[in-house]
Amino acid sequence: MPTIRLHIKGKVQGVFYRASAKEIADKIGVTDWIRNTVDSAVEAEVTGSTAQLLEFTNWCRQGPKRAIVTDLIIKEEAETFYTAFSVKR
Repeated sequence: MPTIRLHIKGKVQGVFYRASAKEIADKIGVTDWIRNTVDSAVEAEVTGSTAQLLEFTNWCRQGPKRAIVTDLIIKEEAETFYTAFSVKR
């Protein structure tokens, strides 16, 4: 299955972005991880079908209610083999 890396910029820390993304990822059925970055962004690596990745990235463009996403950078990655989606600290 395809794997992508997302770099999400804007007001995305301190607004429950990672926790909300985990809920969405579990609902959609994608795997891998999400974490905060030192530049106040959020980074995620996600594996799933093309349709699942599209649904997840569409959600990431908006994020949770209090988030303000200003940029979403998507890069293709080598396939990874996680069994669940996790929030990294």
